[in-house]
Amino acid sequence: MNSQVTNPFGSRNEKGQSGGVLAVEQERAIQEVQAALIIAKRFPRDPIAAMDKILQACTRETLADSALYSYSRGGTEITGPSIRLAEALAQNWGNIQFGIRELEQRNGVSVVEAFAWDVETNTRQVKTFAVPHVRDTKKGKKLITEARDIYEIVANQGSRRLRACILGVIPGDVTEAAVRQCEITQSSTVDVSADSIKKLLSTFLSEFGVTQAQIEKRIQRRIESIRPAQFLQLRKIYQSLRDGMSGTEDWFDVDGTPSVPVTAIQPDNNGTIPEEKEEGKNADDKDDKKDQSDDWYSVFIRRISAASAISETSALRQELEAQKLSLDINLYSELKGKITKQQFRLGAVERIEKMLKELPQPGEPEAASKFVSLEKALNAVKVHLGELYEDYSIRLTDMKPEYLTA
Repeated sequence: MNSQVTNPFGSRNEKGQSGGVLAVEQERAIQEVQAALIIAKRFPRDPIAAMDKILQACTRETLADSALYSYSRGGTEITGPSIRLAEALAQNWGNIQFGIRELEQRNGVSVVEAFAWDVETNTRQVKTFAVPHVRDTKKGKKLITEARDIYEIVANQGSRRLRACILGVIPGDVTEAAVRQCEITQSSTVDVSADSIKKLLSTFLSEFGVTQAQIEKRIQRRIESIRPAQFLQLRKIYQSLRDGMSGTEDWFDVDGTPSVPVTAIQPDNNGTIPEEKEEGKNADDKDDKKDQSDDWYSVFIRRISAASAISETSALRQELEAQKLSLDINLYSELKGKITKQQFRLGAVERIEKMLKELPQPGEPEAASKFVSLEKALNAVKVHLGELYEDYSIRLTDMKPEYLTA
């Protein structure tokens, strides 16, 4: 006979319990995946509506300003969509899950996974990488132990991989169209006023230690005479620096010397200016060429604004293409964006004017339905009309009681 009493509060089979919890978690994860696939199949994306949402989002100035970045590789400047634009693409394209997971943290290193999954097509991009818990400083590498610092460095490193994953599951032509729309939005809303320039200089100095002299040396002119295309390029550089795609040394001289260094001209023993100083002598010629370039730019901008027919903007585009090889790439992109914007504007005006001309008189058959179609068409081209939208809107508001009576 066994006289040993078992302690009801004694140790239990912890191994079996942990195995049960793991099985439950695995089953839950499987069910979540299955549910996501079923919902995506039941509510598939409409590519046309999704594309419209993306282009509409890219007309927002706040998104367009942070949508593009630049970095230098092998002497070539490369521009692409930033993580902010990639996130906007995923959100508006629909049926996409994306994010960053920290899988493991051990011995001063985090193992991180970035992923993007198109649930509808079951296309998945995954990137697994290690993030050492160190930070580069002027005095060398510094080990970080604070949880918040570790989180920030993991998020920073993960955002770049996340961007690559998202762009890997979204069609390339969708991304290219979004980038073009952002460029058009930037070129149409760029502000080179004194306050805007001051804010830009302050941001570069406070966040990256880049001085006004360094910026002037890069753009090869005084900051007060900066062109819109150069201002946009500085925005892209800022976005690249903020996302960690490049460093300040990739864009600016670390010494911060002025853009036009002043050198005293000393005559030689014969009292003549040395031959090497001819560069200073030719400075006026270079300034004249710059002035001529500025004059051509100003005249071309005025011609774009004065264009009153799509045929005129097409002729301007052909003229710009003929000058492409002799223009700075940023200047070419800016002018191309302005021409495209004017074409959209003229096309929208032509469409609305045609519908107004064909609108029946109040009380005639189909008058009410055609008026409703006109209102919808006006709202559809609102982004292209600019200030003209208000004029057309007021005009239709005055006409509405006659066409849509109670």
